[in-house]
Amino acid sequence: MPSFPTMELGEVYFHTASILNWEYLLKMDKYKKVILDSLNHLSKNGKIKVYGFVIMPNHIHLIWEMIEKNGKEMPHVSFMKHTAHEFLKDLKTHYPQVLPRFASNQEDRKYQFWQRNSLPIILYSKKILEQKLDYIHYNPTAGKWNLATDYVAYYYSSAKFYEEEINDFEFLVDYRERF
Repeated sequence: MPSFPTMELGEVYFHTASILNWEYLLKMDKYKKVILDSLNHLSKNGKIKVYGFVIMPNHIHLIWEMIEKNGKEMPHVSFMKHTAHEFLKDLKTHYPQVLPRFASNQEDRKYQFWQRNSLPIILYSKKILEQKLDYIHYNPTAGKWNLATDYVAYYYSSAKFYEEEINDFEFLVDYRERF
């Protein structure tokens, strides 16, 4: 059985999930769309609230809250499983030569896309949440990444939502409604 980080309902977390071996799987927009679609689905179904996010080439940062279980499992588990399944389905069809990079020696799976060492951090205060939100919003402009010259211009982030009040993503909720 896969090992996912523990999260509780009703708590707001800063959560980083990284692609196995830091592969740049999320560099392609279609894989970013898988992330966005999954967040949107869970949000529309009342399972999560997303207060902030950024999708980087090999990892994602989320500030989110688990609202209600998705069947028998926590929403973050559903998110990780669903996105991995979608990555596998697309790679099998379009990029089978890439699949060996994600080969797993675990008994319960042939491939693994997410590293299992993520550690969600509970955000107890508005101040800490804002520090994490600034961190994720500026991540695309960091020297190593240089994905954008202006952090607000990086599309796959909640920065524009907070800085310009433009909501390109149905699932985003303003953290000030919670804190």
